[in-house]
Amino acid sequence: MTATDAPRYVLTSTTDATTVLRRLARSGWSTREGFALPDGGWDLRSARLVLFGRVPDLDTARLVLLAAARGAGVVAIADPDTDAGRALLADLDRLGPVHRDADSGPDPAGAAVSTPLVPEQRALLERLANGETIAAAAAAEFLSLRTANRRIAQAREALGVRTTREAVLAYLRQRQPE
Repeated sequence: MTATDAPRYVLTSTTDATTVLRRLARSGWSTREGFALPDGGWDLRSARLVLFGRVPDLDTARLVLLAAARGAGVVAIADPDTDAGRALLADLDRLGPVHRDADSGPDPAGAAVSTPLVPEQRALLERLANGETIAAAAAAEFLSLRTANRRIAQAREALGVRTTREAVLAYLRQRQPE
């Protein structure tokens, strides 16, 4: 994601919105509930501000669109089967990509991997991706459980994610086809 490309999400659940907001906050974005814009200059891109909330009607959808047009990120909770949801999606699509689930979208940190994974980390993540437990992966790689957990923690940091599940998913996304 470039500095000029603020995140735009239209999600159906508060749980998904919370997941996205936490990820964005960890990546340096400020979050604020509601779509009313702060006073000040027109261009909000440098503020790295993400506005979020429910979109129950067309008036709120217009506020979301204005915020996105001014460069703020938006995480809107809306039903895509309503008039407001359809209008919001159509209008935001004109500005650029709109992500419709919590796991989609660009990496908010701006890079897929900040530090390359070492072979031991890749081997552990590969085993986890194949359904093995951490203990089984550690044993298969001839590592102690403590060492395996430490290497997985280092992999999470290198991938810029918080959980082991997110690390496995990030690894699978960036892994080269075999």
